[in-house]
Amino acid sequence: MLPLAITMGCPAGIGPEIILKYFSLTHAHERPAAVVIGDCSVLRYYAERFKSDVSIRPWAPGNPVKQDDGVIPVLETSTLLPQDIHPGHPSKKTAVAMADAIIAAVGGIQKSIFSALCTCPISKKALQESGHHYPGHTEMLAALTASSSQVMMMAGSSLRITLATIHCALAQVPELLQEESLVDLFTTTHQSLHVDFDIAAPKIAVAALNPHAGEGGMFGKEEEQIIVPAMERAKNKGIDLHGPFPPDTVFFKAAQGEYDAVVCMYHDQGLIPFKLLHFKDGVNVTLGLPIVRTSVDHGTAYDIAGKSIADPASLRAAVKLAGIIAGNRARTK
Repeated sequence: MLPLAITMGCPAGIGPEIILKYFSLTHAHERPAAVVIGDCSVLRYYAERFKSDVSIRPWAPGNPVKQDDGVIPVLETSTLLPQDIHPGHPSKKTAVAMADAIIAAVGGIQKSIFSALCTCPISKKALQESGHHYPGHTEMLAALTASSSQVMMMAGSSLRITLATIHCALAQVPELLQEESLVDLFTTTHQSLHVDFDIAAPKIAVAALNPHAGEGGMFGKEEEQIIVPAMERAKNKGIDLHGPFPPDTVFFKAAQGEYDAVVCMYHDQGLIPFKLLHFKDGVNVTLGLPIVRTSVDHGTAYDIAGKSIADPASLRAAVKLAGIIAGNRARTK
């Protein structure tokens, strides 16, 4: 299989640090072949700062990816100077380097140089500073791949969730819930579980919006008017849906293995239980793109950048899952 692409993220954040730790702490035989897309000088800056003995080597497409312990192959998309790097303090130069790595990684997948993309964290503000005016990482990837709709899945060993609404005010959620978009969400979730996660017959739970699943309309009518009709349409397509369940019970059941995923109505409904279980090893998977994309489940953490205390567990899980999904998709073609 082709190597994975790991983008470095913001050079002023913890992305370079977790990359160094991932390659130094994970034996070569335990990880898929991967190339870091970014900047050798940035990685060397942090390696010297943390007294890491990893070997950082430039790599070019067409060359073999050597799977040696402590060796990081890097496709260079920028060459920052040491004086350009200030942990915790992004600049225009680091922002441009951050964005250029993303563009190169996507282009590499489109040219069949890489099999999948795993992204380290970026800053929305830095993205604007780079001259690429997207609301966030996912929107930039959608534009680069000409994708019209995306679904955010959070995946861990005991719980997977997808979201009907993401970054919006809680007061906006009821008006944003639409029957048609829910049918699409149920379909995308089912397809991902079946193909990406190799689950023969996915069983999906649906979390209600209101307490007690609306209690027959006493606490809200979204279940009766929107969620249940959407579920019935999806069931007619052969999707095994259950619910809508009161949110205070459904995540426990899913974490116990009764369901393969939970479809959630809003951001914190799903992210609170997910991060309770998978704060360190959760993976963000973007569904709906024509490429495989996983990401760490945390931000740039500018407050701890350069302090050598960042945990690479989420990156390790994200790289592993990217390799699994890429392999599963390749087998279904």
